[in-house]
Amino acid sequence: MTRSPATPLPPPKARRRLRETAALTQTQLADRVGVTPATVRAWESGRTTPRGRKREAYAKLLKTLAEEETAQAPEPEPEPKLEPEAKPQLQPEPQPQPQPVAAPEPVALTPAQAFDALYAFSAPALVRQTFLLTGRREQARESVERAFQAAWEHWPEVARDRDPVGWVRATAYEYALSPWQRLRPRHRHPEPPPADPGDRTLLNTLLRLPPRHRRTLVLYDGVGLDLPETAAETEASTPATANRLLRAREAVAGRLPALADPQVLHRRLAELASNERLRAAEPPTVRRGGERRARLRTRAAIAFTVALIGTTALTVRTAPTHYEPPVSPGQAVRGVPQRVAPGALSDEELELRQKLRDQVQDGPQRLSPRLE
Repeated sequence: MTRSPATPLPPPKARRRLRETAALTQTQLADRVGVTPATVRAWESGRTTPRGRKREAYAKLLKTLAEEETAQAPEPEPEPKLEPEAKPQLQPEPQPQPQPVAAPEPVALTPAQAFDALYAFSAPALVRQTFLLTGRREQARESVERAFQAAWEHWPEVARDRDPVGWVRATAYEYALSPWQRLRPRHRHPEPPPADPGDRTLLNTLLRLPPRHRRTLVLYDGVGLDLPETAAETEASTPATANRLLRAREAVAGRLPALADPQVLHRRLAELASNERLRAAEPPTVRRGGERRARLRTRAAIAFTVALIGTTALTVRTAPTHYEPPVSPGQAVRGVPQRVAPGALSDEELELRQKLRDQVQDGPQRLSPRLE
């Protein structure tokens, strides 16, 4: 059985131009095709390619938009026919043609302006997504701010990245799910749960999942990434990511059977994140905080280096320059009675002293043979 060839698709830039010409947003086009806005964004950026039935529906919709654009294009007006003149007339003087007005060139943004635009576009959504991972509002906000501060420190790399939002999202998730968060004093005091009982039950169910399963579920069913993108962001293989996703869905459906449908689960995750009042700081505040943190780290590194150099110099200055043999430990002299306390000598001590005085001091007496 031969498989029919895949329907050709226009280039990614042409897909985006057709959608914008038809005055459609990514959300509206995603609803007509039956996918998420993140998937449409990935198709238009060229990061992923639609397959199967989604490809057929997407190609058919783009073809319809192209036909509508062709039908709405104005037809060229026919040139008027000149009637033959009876008498030749003088040609009018040529008038100067108006010069075409050049379109204004796009103004290049400064790094700070580009960073502020990225933060204003993605920070609120990232805070809501991080709240689904941690269940803590302040920790979610802090994680996103730390991720953007790291992005500002590595801005040349982030600005050239194909998906800067994904770079910041991965950093925020890593910081939010770090095991060191449990050692912070703030982690010992629980935050007030959501007011709605359904939201409270769903959030408790998410927090009972292992961190890897929870992150995979939020990325796939919450954010709307496809399986390869989820596997790449979680640094796992595609089969392992699919296994984590299935186990997470089974755990959620076991406690909340109404969320067994992925579409219903996606809608409930979006509602849970949207019902909470989660605020993000202003972009200049985040940039200044990152710069201040970088300055503190730099000063700490300089101070540590100076202290290390001073300690090394002091060690070199006070260290011995030649080898000094160690002094051997003393040995106790045996045979001499130990004096307990000062006082008069005993008879034995007097006899021993007189005996020592009577002996020759220069050495033992020479022995001479004697006849007995």
